[in-house]
Amino acid sequence: GDLLPADGVLIQGNDLKIDESALTGESDHVRKSLDKDPLLLSGTHVMEGSGRMVVTAVGVNSQSGIIFTLLGATGDDEDDSRDRKG
Repeated sequence: GDLLPADGVLIQGNDLKIDESALTGESDHVRKSLDKDPLLLSGTHVMEGSGRMVVTAVGVNSQSGIIFTLLGATGDDEDDSRDRKG
């Protein structure tokens, strides 16, 4: 399935099922609809259906970006440069 590159809110959908296991660890696909659970998260995969969303967050402001930042996986080499200097 397609990888969602940003967080957003579903505004139009047709039998949309998302694999959120990368963020939640839950292996079941999550059904998304306008009335029930319209939030789409970056780093998840579309497994079935189609839809349109309004983007609400990208990069470090997205849900996966926040998780990566908390885990220290931002790709910054600050720690490496400090180690080399001293």
